[in-house]
Amino acid sequence: MIARARVAAFDILQAVSSGRTDLPSALALARESLDDERDRALAGEIVTGVLRNRGAIDHLIATFARRAIDRLDPEVVTILRLSSYQLLHLTRVPASAIVDDAVDLAKRAKKRSAMGFVNAVLRSLSRGRRELPLPPRPEDPADREAALTYFSTTLSHPRWLAARWYDRLGFERAEQWMLFNNQAPRLTLRTNLLRTTTDVLIGRLDRGDVFAAPGRWAPDAVIVNEGRALHSDAAADGWFVVQDEASQLVALLAGASPGPRVLDTCASPGGKTTAIAGAMAGRGSIVACDVRDKRVALLLRTVAASGATNVRVVQADVSQPLPFTAPFDCVLVDAPCSGLGTLRRDPDIRWRRQEDDLRGFAAAQSQMLHNAAACVNVGGRLIYATCSSEHEENDDVADAFLSDTDAFTAVDATSIAGIPAAVIDGRGRLRTSPDQHGLECFFGAVFERTKL
Repeated sequence: MIARARVAAFDILQAVSSGRTDLPSALALARESLDDERDRALAGEIVTGVLRNRGAIDHLIATFARRAIDRLDPEVVTILRLSSYQLLHLTRVPASAIVDDAVDLAKRAKKRSAMGFVNAVLRSLSRGRRELPLPPRPEDPADREAALTYFSTTLSHPRWLAARWYDRLGFERAEQWMLFNNQAPRLTLRTNLLRTTTDVLIGRLDRGDVFAAPGRWAPDAVIVNEGRALHSDAAADGWFVVQDEASQLVALLAGASPGPRVLDTCASPGGKTTAIAGAMAGRGSIVACDVRDKRVALLLRTVAASGATNVRVVQADVSQPLPFTAPFDCVLVDAPCSGLGTLRRDPDIRWRRQEDDLRGFAAAQSQMLHNAAACVNVGGRLIYATCSSEHEENDDVADAFLSDTDAFTAVDATSIAGIPAAVIDGRGRLRTSPDQHGLECFFGAVFERTKL
C-alpha cells in the first residue's frame, strides 16, 4: 500500500505543475484528505522540497534516465521528482520503500508501461547518490556561463532569474540569495497587540512546549524554534498572527499614529490590517478591501480572530476607481506582484514566473497606486509595497508615480519611528534582502499628499 503522504504529494505536485492551482491552495485541499498530522507534514515537506530543488532533481533524472525530462509523461516526471527528493533528502526512509511506492504510484497513475523504467531510474540514482553529477561551484565567479549553469541547475533557480541576479548583484550576493531561498523557513508570528505583548506571548508559548524568541527586525515578531505553535492555546485565543517578519515591517510604514481613517486596499489575508489595528489600539476606523470572494472570506476570518473591532471589510477592486467619497489619512497598497522576493516560502513561484510577467505586474501596480492615491487626504500618507526583488515592480513604479503627479512628495522612511535604519536604503525606502537582513525581499515606498 502506498504511503498516504506520498499519494497526497503526487496529487499536489500534479496540480501545481499543470498550472491548475498554486501551491498554498493545492496544499490546503490535499491536507483535508489526511487525518494524521504527521502525514500532512510529510506531504508538505516532500512538495516544498521538490519545488525548491527541482532544477537539480530534473538534471539528475535526465542523467540517470538518459532521457530529457520533456520526453517523459508528466505523471512519470512527478513520480520521479518526489521519489528522488526522498532518496536524496529524507534518508530516514528506506530507499527500498521509496522505490516500491514509486512503482506503485506509476501503476496508480495508469502508467504500467513505465513501472520498470521508474524502478530502474530510482535504483540507479540511489546507487549514485554519494557522488551526484551536478555542476560544481565555479572556481572563477567571473565565468558567467559556469555561474549560470551552477545557479540554474545545482541551486535550482530559473536561468532567466539567475542571470538577472548575477548581472545585478554579482556572484556572491546572488549565490547567497539562492542558498537562502532553498532553506526551509522557520515559522514567524506577529504578536497581536490587541490581546497581549510579545514577552507575555513568548512566555505562554514556552509553558506549552513551544520555544520561541523575538525577531531581529520587527518589534512584534516572534520566531518559533521548536514546537507546534499553531496548535497552542495562544493560537486558539488569537494571541498571534502568522506573518513573515519582512511583511511586518511594511505595516510599520503607517507609523505609530496612522490617523483616524485608514484604508488597506489589498488587505487579504489580513496581517497588515490587523497589525495597523493593533497600532491604533482599537481607535479610529480601518477599511480593509480585497476583490475575490475567497480572499474576502479569509480576510474576515483573520480580522475576527484578532479581535479588531475597528475594521470594516469591503469587497472592492483597487485596479478600478474606488467607491469611497471621504478621504483617508493613510492608504496602503500592498500590491499583487510577482512574489519573486518570497521564493523561500513560496517555492512554486520560481517555476511559474517568466521575465515578461514583470511588465504586466508593473502596469497593474501603477494603476492601483494611482487609484489608491485618489483616496488620500491632504497631509495623509500613501504606502506602496511589494514582496518582489525586481526594480520594475519596486523603484520604477514608485518613481513613475512621483513623475506623474505633483500632489505627492516622497517620505524618507527613516523619519518613521519604530523602523530599524538598517532596513531603509539610501533613497529612504524599505528594502530587505537575504544577504543583508536574513529576510525575504520586501519593498516599501511612502508618499505624502501635499495638495489636492
